[in-house]
Formats: sequence, C-alpha cells, structure tokens
Amino acid sequence: MDAIGPVTVSADELIERARALAPLLYEKSDETERQRCVSPEIMEMMRERGLFRLLLPKRFGGFEHDLNTLVRIVSELAASCGSTGWVAGLMMIHQWLCAQFPIEVQEELWGDDPDAIIAGSYATVAISEPEPGGYRISGTWPFASGCDHASWALLGVTFPAEDAGGQPQPGFLLAKKGDFTIEDNWFVVGLAGTGSKAVVCDDLFIPGRRRVILAELNSGLTPGARALGSPLYRIPLLAALPAAIVSPALGILEGAIRDFVAATEARKTRGAVVAGGARMAEFATVQARLGAASGSLAAAKALMHSDLELTQRRSNAGEPITVDHRIQSRLAQGFSVRLAVQGIDALYGATGGAGIYLGHRVQRAWRDIHAVSHHVSLNWDAVSTMYGQHTLGLEPKGQY
Repeated sequence: MDAIGPVTVSADELIERARALAPLLYEKSDETERQRCVSPEIMEMMRERGLFRLLLPKRFGGFEHDLNTLVRIVSELAASCGSTGWVAGLMMIHQWLCAQFPIEVQEELWGDDPDAIIAGSYATVAISEPEPGGYRISGTWPFASGCDHASWALLGVTFPAEDAGGQPQPGFLLAKKGDFTIEDNWFVVGLAGTGSKAVVCDDLFIPGRRRVILAELNSGLTPGARALGSPLYRIPLLAALPAAIVSPALGILEGAIRDFVAATEARKTRGAVVAGGARMAEFATVQARLGAASGSLAAAKALMHSDLELTQRRSNAGEPITVDHRIQSRLAQGFSVRLAVQGIDALYGATGGAGIYLGHRVQRAWRDIHAVSHHVSLNWDAVSTMYGQHTLGLEPKGQY
C-alpha cells in the first residue's frame, strides 16, 4: 500500500486529516484566489491523506464511506478556503460517479492509479456521433473545476435517438488526459480559486465502453452499480452528486462566522454617524445578524445530513429511491444553499466599510456562497417550482 496506509481508514480519521489541513488552506487562501486554481501542492496533500478515496470502490483501494462523511470533510476544508473545498468535493463525488461506468472502464481509471483525479462538465454540450466501436465528439465544456490536475474528464453529451433507445438521451463520456485541451477562461467574481476552466475536444473518438446514460444514473441500476454490488452506488445521481456542491457553502459560512466573531470582538466604530470608539460587539443589530447566520448554518446542516442519512438508509435496505424521495432531496439541497445565502448576507451586512476590501474574509465568503447558489442544480426558483409542481400533482419540470 502507499503512504495513506491500509484501506480501513475510518470516516472519523479522514475528517481529522481534513481538519489538520485547515490552517494551511487558510494561510494559502489568498494565493489560491490570485492563482485562480488550487495549487498542485495542496492537491497532492489531499491525495496523500486519502481524501479522494472517500467514495472510491474498495475493489480499487477505496473506502466506500457515506455521503454524510463527504459533507463533513468538504465543510472542514471549505471553512478555510471555499475554492479548495469546492474542488475537493467534486474530486470525491466524481470517484462515486465514475464507479457507475462498466467495470472495465473502472479498471482503466484506477487499475494503475487509484488516486486519479477526474474533472467534469455536466452540460450536454455536444451530440455524440456514433462510429464503429464508439463515439466522436467536438465541443467546449465550461466549468470543469480542477481540470488542470485531472487525468480524466467527464463530459456531458447527448446520445442520438438511434443509439439510445429511440429518443435522444443525455449522459456522459470519459476522455483521457492528452485527448482534451484546457481553455483558460476562468475570470470570475466567486469561487475564483477553483480553476473551473473549459475543456475542449476537437474531433475526438471515445470508445463506446466509456459511456453512461442519465436514465441509468437516475435509476440506480448502472453497469458499475450492478458489478460492485454496494448500496452506495445504487443511489440515484441527483440524490447524491449535489452533496458535493452544497457542502462547500456550509463550510464557507461556518468559516465566515468564525472570522466575523474574531474581527467583531476587537472592532470599534470609527465613523462620524455612529460615535467613534463604540464596540461593535455591543450593538444589538450586530448580535442579531450573528444569530441569524448561525441559525441558518445549523438549519442547513441538519437538513442536508437528515436527507442524506435517509437516502443511504433506504439504499442500504434495498428500498427504491422513489421520485417523491428524489424531489424531496432536491428541495433539501436547494434550500440548504438558500439558507447559506441568507446567513452570509446577514453577516456581510454588518462588516461596514471594511467589508468592501477584496481581502476581507467575510466579503470573500459572501462572493463564494453566492457563486455556489448560481449553480444550475441549486437554482432555488427552479428547484422550488419543481417541488411545487410534483406536490400539486403536475409533471415536474427540472432535474431530479
């Protein structure tokens, strides 16, 4: 075995390993934002500590822990650096997602490198053109977080009707490093350090074995799930994957609360409107905003952990993850991020003039959490409307 030790590393030990990295991530967070990418050194530290094996199949040296552990680990990392937490969460969940591919593809991915990093872009940018033995694609896939470090790229495509059961079907293909290039277009206001650049493929042939269809992913009956047999991999896609992009918002808010408390305890007013020299900690409105942010965080955490625990319990018991359950999960995911937005808005409103400086920690958290909330899978208007449609007996329109 390599430096991370045996494959029996507990969930608690992995959480502690993430927590031990927090001071360094905090120290390097300004640099991560300036570089617009998590550094290779930090990525290697997370890899050495086995964090990216959290959801990797045991067959390839992974730990097969649960999604609640992912939330706890990512929250620890994101509390010190939101961008690092975001990238780490996606690298972890992509191990789970790639475990849905046929077992021969998993051998390609992890047979020689169990720590292979897999980036991804879910937008169905291209229509895959069937050819003997596979597919040919061209296109530019945006928002591929951490792609600078990736050995593989998950690419969203549409499979044509004649190749997907009579109607066009969205799904994923896997491209190897060297078969794609990276377009550096990541100049953004939030999550700036995630390096979520674009992946470009030009007339690329991908073997047919490296495909999975969304309908399979939503059913919990993918080729990989059937081969591996673990209930972890029988969870439908959108009851699992969004945990990786919700948890950074929870960690970022938690870190912002800590930073806000540390700054406010020592802060005094200096303006002309409010008498100079007054302690900010003594203002009732400041106290109330801190309470609102802390309540939002507690509620969001409870909502996510409860939903994921129920999902895992049902999967472990062999119970179907119904449409009702899946849409309830989507509501929990979207509302958790909405709570995080409410919490950071409350805090940021009490930072005063200091909060407009780019280096202000709460201001960065405000930008990062709002960036999380702009992810299409977490759009509250879309998620809440979909839930209402389903509950009122209408056909739900959206991702579930």
